[in-house]
Amino acid sequence: MNRRLAAATAIIAALGAATACKPTSTTGSNGSIATPASNASTGNTTAATKTVPAFTGMGLQSAQDAAQAAGFYSLDSHDSLGRDRMQILDRDWKVCSQNVKAGTKVATDTKLDFGAVKLKETCPAHDQAAPTAVGGAMPNFKGKSVKAARAALDGGTSINVNDASGDGRFILVESNWQVCTQTPAAGEKLNGQPVQLTAVKYGESCP
Repeated sequence: MNRRLAAATAIIAALGAATACKPTSTTGSNGSIATPASNASTGNTTAATKTVPAFTGMGLQSAQDAAQAAGFYSLDSHDSLGRDRMQILDRDWKVCSQNVKAGTKVATDTKLDFGAVKLKETCPAHDQAAPTAVGGAMPNFKGKSVKAARAALDGGTSINVNDASGDGRFILVESNWQVCTQTPAAGEKLNGQPVQLTAVKYGESCP
């Protein structure tokens, strides 16, 4: 065997050995490369099941901390008085209700929603529902916050709100004002007409 033939034979043998050492892979039906199954974790995201603690009567911040300590991290809160106030400083609020009854076993990714009022306020017997424009009819806004009334109407609705006391005060924080009168009246059909509201601050009486 001459030198040139010997060299060619050696190269072919080396290539064959390299091919034999390379791990094989299969092609899936969509044309992608399917890698061999591994014994490593498959990233199973199934949530664990745990018992929901009792949060009613706790400060909102303490309730949130306790929920997280128990393994629940999907948390929300709302105004139990239906005024649509935001719970900005959680330590200033207390829990009146919880959407999942204490002692219930649920997945830890279940959202827990706390109904709350400010510390100086009394919890209602039941959470006050926000008004809604059911069937395109004007809701009854009397006693509801101006903010909740605005949220119940279509975003394109023209709304004018005046101080019912006649003092001409500016209505800045709408969740602090309650509706006294409304036009159209409750139950009337809403077809894009402007809405007129009068209001006073909570704690005041409508004239």
